[in-house]
Order: sequence, then C-alpha cells, then structure tokens
Amino acid sequence: MTEIKIDTEYITLGQFLKLADCVQSGGMAKWFLDEYEVFINGEQDQRRGRKLRVGDEIKIPGLGSFVIT
Repeated sequence: MTEIKIDTEYITLGQFLKLADCVQSGGMAKWFLDEYEVFINGEQDQRRGRKLRVGDEIKIPGLGSFVIT
C-alpha cells in the first residue's frame, strides 16, 4: 500500500490522482474517473471533489492501493 502524505485537513479526489501520479494534470482527472473504478474505504466513488482525509484508503484496480497519511 502506497502512502500519500498531505499537509492539509483534506484533499480532493482530483488532487489525490495527481499526487499519486495517476494523471499528469487536474484536467485529466475527469477522464480518468470515467475510465477507471475508484474505491474509497471500500465504496465506489467517481466524484472529483470528494474530500479525502488522513486514514482514507483508496483502491484503484490495476493501479494499486493507497492510504492518506
């Protein structure tokens, strides 16, 4: 499981995708979420604006598992 460290209270799913090197720019996040299933704490979620906080686990089948620290 890859750890993604944040220095703020939360980040959005779109910001996370960029930090995790899943996309090159924020504009690609919408396309990425249309093409891939993303599971946050075991529930599928495709909202770019979804707030991720410390302790949240993100799984993207085929790309890996991540945890916000």
